[in-house]
Amino acid sequence: MHPQAPYFHAFNLFYERIGPARFKKILGYFGSLEKAWKGSGVSDFIAAGLEEDLAREIATRRPQINLEKEMEKMAQEDIEIVTILDENYPKLLKEIYDPPHVLYLKGILKAEDEFSLAIVGTRRLSNYGYQAAEKISYDLAQAGMTIVSGLAQGIDTLAHLGAVKQKKRTVAVLGSSLGKDDIFPSTNRKLAEMIIQEGGAILSEYPLGALALRHHFPARNRIVSGLALGVLVIEAPEKSGALLTARHALEQNREVFALPGSIFSPNSLGPNNLIKMGAKLVTDAQDILEELNLKSLVQNIETRQILADTKEEQMILDNLSHEALAIDKLVQLTKLETSLVNSTLSLMEMKGKVKNLGGAQYVLAR
Repeated sequence: MHPQAPYFHAFNLFYERIGPARFKKILGYFGSLEKAWKGSGVSDFIAAGLEEDLAREIATRRPQINLEKEMEKMAQEDIEIVTILDENYPKLLKEIYDPPHVLYLKGILKAEDEFSLAIVGTRRLSNYGYQAAEKISYDLAQAGMTIVSGLAQGIDTLAHLGAVKQKKRTVAVLGSSLGKDDIFPSTNRKLAEMIIQEGGAILSEYPLGALALRHHFPARNRIVSGLALGVLVIEAPEKSGALLTARHALEQNREVFALPGSIFSPNSLGPNNLIKMGAKLVTDAQDILEELNLKSLVQNIETRQILADTKEEQMILDNLSHEALAIDKLVQLTKLETSLVNSTLSLMEMKGKVKNLGGAQYVLAR
């Protein structure tokens, strides 16, 4: 932890008033946040460029803040403070216009996270969105990319799971604090634990106790896009937070990718409109890797083909795709006995080759 970290945290306790711009003013005027916290008064903060009411608020609350106890609380939650002065501060994020000056971290950040892709989309996804998010995130993670998303339900969840299921890296950025009782949505607290256990990370710019307020999420989205080389939008209605993330990506000079969808689906309005405006149309992970000029990562995907162990498996693989296919149709196409198709599919599912969507409908697993 950087020696200045406690003082970054101290000023970040005023997070609703002090963001990147005011952090810059304080650092620029005082030279260090320790000096600003310990040896300044109202007039000094005003001279640094802070509003008078904010300067007085800091001076009033400062004696009530025990930084030693603040550090203890974070240690109890296994939360690390990463400041913009730290060597392990994400390189790509530091390049954006308004990077957070302090991040709260659970898990591990690695240099390889420079090869990241953000995957975002709607919470109310279709079966098409489900399959696409799961497959593309799986393939990108398998190829070596870190998957970044926002831990929300829907597309975000599937993006993280695509990496977690194969013990690959994923980073979740929250709009709440990282406190075990604050993580939002609460339904994904177990997923957050899984991300950390598999060597990934969860991040937030909000201190302990910060709730998931509506206005936190647009700010969170700039971090999601800022951590990545590009953003992929999978299913998003015309007015969606995912499109805000894409807008941040454009402003940050990052690539924007979109998965096309049906013209009759409201969930496809967002990505289809992005494609009209110049976003890269993609249908699989290779499209993204090639656009980012990550050819060695493309090879990782190409060498990971589904191979049959028996002639029956090969017959089934020859007829399955990523479009759902019923067992009775497979029986017709393969001309195998129904019992043999059923038993073979069960074994293939255990091997991770096919996936049962329910209702006797199967697709390729990857």
